[in-house]
Amino acid sequence: MRCGLISEERYKKFIGKRESVERELERLKKVSIKPIDEVNEILERNGSTRIDVSVKLIELLRRTEIKYEDFAEIDIDRPVLNKQEIEQIDIQIKYEGYIKLQLGQVERFKKLENKKLPEDMNYTKLKGISIEGQQKLDKHKPVSIGQASRISGVSPADITVLLIYLEQRGRKDGD
Repeated sequence: MRCGLISEERYKKFIGKRESVERELERLKKVSIKPIDEVNEILERNGSTRIDVSVKLIELLRRTEIKYEDFAEIDIDRPVLNKQEIEQIDIQIKYEGYIKLQLGQVERFKKLENKKLPEDMNYTKLKGISIEGQQKLDKHKPVSIGQASRISGVSPADITVLLIYLEQRGRKDGD
C-alpha cells in the first residue's frame, strides 16, 4: 500500500476480509455440534457419515464433501459474510493440513540454507554421491546445502551424503 500498488480503500477491504475470516475460523473451532437429526440429515444429504457424539463444527467442515454453506440453516450464530469470505473459509479449512506441511517444509529449507559448505570442497572425493551429483556440485560450487539441493542432477540421496559429511566434519572440528 505504501508503495502505491493498491489504493487505501482496496487495502482496507483486504484487511477487513482477512479479519472476518480469522474471526469466523476461531468461532468454528468453538462451536459444538450435537448428533441431532437435522445435523445427520445434512451430513447424509452431502454423502457424509453421520455423527454419534458432539463434534466441533470445524471438524465437520474439514470433510471434503461438506461446505461452510451446508450448515447455514442450523448455525444460528453465524455472521453475515460475503461470497469471497465464505470461499476463503472453505479453502482455509480444507487445506489447513497441507498449508502446515508446506510451512514445515519452508522451515526445513531455511535451515538447509544456513548449512554452509566448505569453499574448497572436493565433491569427486566424497563416497556415496552419484557421479552426476559430483560433477554438478563441482561445477556449480554451491555455498550451502540449500543451494546444492536446487541443482538439477543432485539427488536427495546426494544431499543426505553431504549432510552426513558436514556432521562428521563438525564432530572432528569439535574434538
